[in-house]
Amino acid sequence: MQIRVLLFAGLRERAGANDIELELPSGASVGDAMTQLADITHGVRVVMAVNQEYADPTVTLNAGDELALIPPVSGGSIGQAHTRVTDQPLSLDALVERVRDPRAGAVVTFLGVTREVDELDYEAYVEMAERKIAKIVAAAVTRHGLCAAAAEHRIGTVPLSEPSVAIAVSAPHRGEAFLGAREIIDAIKAQAPIWKKEEGEWVPGTTPEPPPLPSD
Repeated sequence: MQIRVLLFAGLRERAGANDIELELPSGASVGDAMTQLADITHGVRVVMAVNQEYADPTVTLNAGDELALIPPVSGGSIGQAHTRVTDQPLSLDALVERVRDPRAGAVVTFLGVTREVDELDYEAYVEMAERKIAKIVAAAVTRHGLCAAAAEHRIGTVPLSEPSVAIAVSAPHRGEAFLGAREIIDAIKAQAPIWKKEEGEWVPGTTPEPPPLPSD
C-alpha cells in the first residue's frame, strides 16, 4: 500500500521535498513507516500525526493515509472561539471585534511580534495547526468561563515589529481573561505544528505530545 508522508522545516530541507510517497506492506504501523524514514529523522525528536491527529508508533496505517513527521514546534470557528492560520498580516482590532460580548467586563489581548532581527520566517502544517489551535482556544473558553476567544497565527515572512501571533479574549472578569489568554498562547507555542526560522536557522522548540519515537 502507499501512503503520503508530509515533511516540515528542517526535515523538509533534509529530504529536499515537501512530501514523499512511501510504499508499505498491508497492515504496517506508524513505527514500520518510521523505520523506513530513519535517514530523514536521524537525530531529530519526531512526533507523528496520521490524518492530522497525533499518533504513536503502534497505530496501523491504511492505504491513502497522510503521515506527517513533526519536528519540535517553535512557536476556523468553534462556538465562541475563532482561529486562523494565514499568510496575511494580522489585525488585533479585527480580533477584538470578534470577542465583543455584552456579558464581558474585560478584554485581554496579546501580540507576539518579531524583535531584534529584520524578519522571521514561519512554516506550518496549516490544516493540523488550525484544528489544534481551535481545540486549544475552545478548551480555554470552557475551562475559564470565557465569553469568547480568538487566535490567529501568521506564516511566511514576518518583518521586524509586525505580529506573528494575535490573541483576544473576553470574560466577565479580568482574572479569567488573563488566565485564558495566557493558557492559549502557551499551548499554541507548545503544541501547534508551526516552525520559525531566524537568520537562516530553524529555531529549536518543544516536542509536542505524544512521546516521540526514539532517534538512532
